[in-house]
Amino acid sequence: MNELTPPEKRTAKDFATDQEVRWCPGCGDYAILRAVLNTLADIEADPANTVFVSGIGCAARFPYYVETYGFHTIHGRAPAFATGIKLANPELDVWVVGGDGDMLSIGGNHLMHVIRRNVDVQVLLFNNEIYGLTKGQASPTSRAGTRSPSTPLGSVDNPVSACVFVLGAGARFVARGIDAQQKDLPSILKRAHAHNGASFVEILQNCIVYNDGVFADITEKAVAADRQVVCRHGEPLVFGKDQDKGIKLNTETLSLEVVEIGEDGPEAAGVLVHDETNRTLATMLAGMDDETLPVAVGVIYCDPGESYGDGMARVKDQAVKRAEGADLKSIMHAGHTWTVAD
Repeated sequence: MNELTPPEKRTAKDFATDQEVRWCPGCGDYAILRAVLNTLADIEADPANTVFVSGIGCAARFPYYVETYGFHTIHGRAPAFATGIKLANPELDVWVVGGDGDMLSIGGNHLMHVIRRNVDVQVLLFNNEIYGLTKGQASPTSRAGTRSPSTPLGSVDNPVSACVFVLGAGARFVARGIDAQQKDLPSILKRAHAHNGASFVEILQNCIVYNDGVFADITEKAVAADRQVVCRHGEPLVFGKDQDKGIKLNTETLSLEVVEIGEDGPEAAGVLVHDETNRTLATMLAGMDDETLPVAVGVIYCDPGESYGDGMARVKDQAVKRAEGADLKSIMHAGHTWTVAD
């Protein structure tokens, strides 16, 4: 009797194409690509069943570097293309990749709709707070005061918080990762992939040419422990090199603040326990941008609901049952009709 040999498990290298990866040396996109390739291997993705969709910008080169199907679409419209792809073939595993300019400027409208509809795709937004491909203009996420070719005297715009934006649009999965954190980013991507519905991951990414070090006050090794709080469901929101700080709700101002954790532990200090199903808490954590507060990373919000595809399938089944026994002639002559005479 012949014995079938199971196929060897694919590695990250199997998901890399033969195309030369062309980003600026030191660009954070290289690290994100590595994390995605590792994730695809870990989840045992089928290349023939996987699609990467991108718009315009540095991040939009992604489909060329992943050994799957890919669509390099037009500026800001990747979420719309992804919606069509997923509805046309619900079995496909669809990933959407774009930068902060592509997704939150001309593409802000399309991002909002793929999120509110809860289309079952993974949206990865690479945020470097600048337009990289078009030579360093201020983007929707650029901080006030950012000096760039388009804002030589400093930007006066209020920046968009990507995670707060999608939460406001009704997102049911929101996470934030960092390009260089290779131990943590793949686990976030795997959580996003496992979610049924639209999952949104903001990835803080360094642009070494036009906005180098923009996240240094968060990511540098010397300050990372004190500037990042990792959101883990059911665990206290503690941080700091010695895990001696925590996030507490100020009940008078209804705002978050940092408290010192004493010998009695986080609970005695009033430190909040992360509940990833709590939208109000998630919005507050995602919006922490004060220098007195750390930046929330990890899975900030996850509360699954019916996906757009599941809803459309349900409506389709209802329509088919409703039309049982009907024929085209009876449908054409139903309701108010008239005959045009000679």
